[in-house]
Amino acid sequence: MLGQAVAAAATRLGHDVVALSRAELDVTDADHVRRVIAAAEPRAVVNCAAWTDVDGAETAEAAATAVNGEGAGNVARAAAEAGARIVHVSTDYVFDGTKREPWLESDAVNPIGAYGRSKLAGEEQVAAATDEYAIVRTAWLFGAGGRNFVDTMLALGEERDEVSVVTDQVGSPTWTVHLAEGLVELAERGGDVGILHATGGGACSWYELAVEVFDRAGLRCRVLPTSSDRFPRPARRPAYSVLGSERDEAPVLPPWQDGVAAYLSERAVVAR
Repeated sequence: MLGQAVAAAATRLGHDVVALSRAELDVTDADHVRRVIAAAEPRAVVNCAAWTDVDGAETAEAAATAVNGEGAGNVARAAAEAGARIVHVSTDYVFDGTKREPWLESDAVNPIGAYGRSKLAGEEQVAAATDEYAIVRTAWLFGAGGRNFVDTMLALGEERDEVSVVTDQVGSPTWTVHLAEGLVELAERGGDVGILHATGGGACSWYELAVEVFDRAGLRCRVLPTSSDRFPRPARRPAYSVLGSERDEAPVLPPWQDGVAAYLSERAVVAR
């Protein structure tokens, strides 16, 4: 989902883009990664590959870490050998969600699940692999080309008169196109190293996001507030995962509502 948006954004800006699917490049195969990246002779590598099945990671942590941890390290090391900058995508799930104000880059990490631990391992491997890196933590992605909450709500809104959505998880929805533009900017710019946070501006609960989606799409589906304990999942989610930034170099993305409106327009889902 994000990889497609990054490739499209870089192409629009006139870059020569080599976009590889999982079938074409398995990031857990270090030798293959090294050969493919060396052959491409890139100036920058944006790693959007990830194990994103949060619940599945709870029973397959080793497999998730092979992709999100060692795989991230393989890409970063290969980029360094090729003389390329690496832009790596990480997650709000490296935090435990106990804070009640936006998480900053310098805040202590404390993942509460296997997925967060696997992504934190990736951050550590990328930082150890090269001095020319940007690790971008983001959250609550939606966009074309992959499963996401907005699409799920649209499908449910067409089928049902009401849905129940949790109010006790708060974050910043992020349209992949907006994030992709920020990632490409970091890839172009160079010099800005370390960890940066980038999400859609503002914050909301999943409940508020569902209401926004239905309102903008013109779907007459009632949203009922509920709590996470009514919908137990294998993996705990951070209750508050809003990301802020203390770094001037961090990409500033448009408000999350703008991302929802643009995505629905892209899908030709408009109020009727």
